[in-house]
Amino acid sequence: MSSPKVIFGFHAVGVRLKTAPASVIEVLFDASRRDARMRQFVARAQEAGVRLIEADGLRLSKLSGSHGHQGVAARVQPIAQTRSLDELLEGLEAAGTVPLLLVLDGVTDPHNLGACLRVADGAGAHAVVAPKDHAAGINATVAKVASGAAETVPYFMVTNLARTLNELKERNIWCVGTSDDAPGTLYQSDLKRPLALVLGAEGEGMRQLTRKTCDELVRIPMAGAVESLNVSVASGVCLYEAMRQRTCA
Repeated sequence: MSSPKVIFGFHAVGVRLKTAPASVIEVLFDASRRDARMRQFVARAQEAGVRLIEADGLRLSKLSGSHGHQGVAARVQPIAQTRSLDELLEGLEAAGTVPLLLVLDGVTDPHNLGACLRVADGAGAHAVVAPKDHAAGINATVAKVASGAAETVPYFMVTNLARTLNELKERNIWCVGTSDDAPGTLYQSDLKRPLALVLGAEGEGMRQLTRKTCDELVRIPMAGAVESLNVSVASGVCLYEAMRQRTCA
């Protein structure tokens, strides 16, 4: 079995208690907090039958590696997830489900990755894909920002992103990249088909090879003074437009 890991924050720990309580080894909480949110959280942990340990803020900060723990941290066993992107796609095909993937090129900020995972979960994306190099991995900060989505959305880090996009295209998954200079807008694209939405990091955007590999480039219309959106906000705009098209079809 894999080594235990630490998650922290009300949302991240709360989602784990709700979805996989048997995987929670122990929950540490700041006993000096007696507000309603903490009382409700402790009651939920007690209902789940997990071991509760009182801890001060210093111990929680050391355990989580962050001061943003909100007075809550947990040691948990990793949850077994789909082992590969191919396995996931084969499962979707067998179930007759139209794939919706989010592909991130060059997103290195764990806060951005966590926010992208959270919006991917909300919009019903089946997975998030990123390159192994020049990309953030899953850590405690990502899990906290993701508010539980790091546990529910598969995150695949691939060796060669352009090759992976070509493999997706071989499966008839349409790869749509976002670019400020694209001729058409997001809202003019058919997002109901099997789809991979490809976004780059702020500033640099997608790498040239990633851009060239996409089937189509679209832009998000910008009506104000700012030139671009944060990658997690852009992911939300794109994924929810795909969700809208699919549910309103």
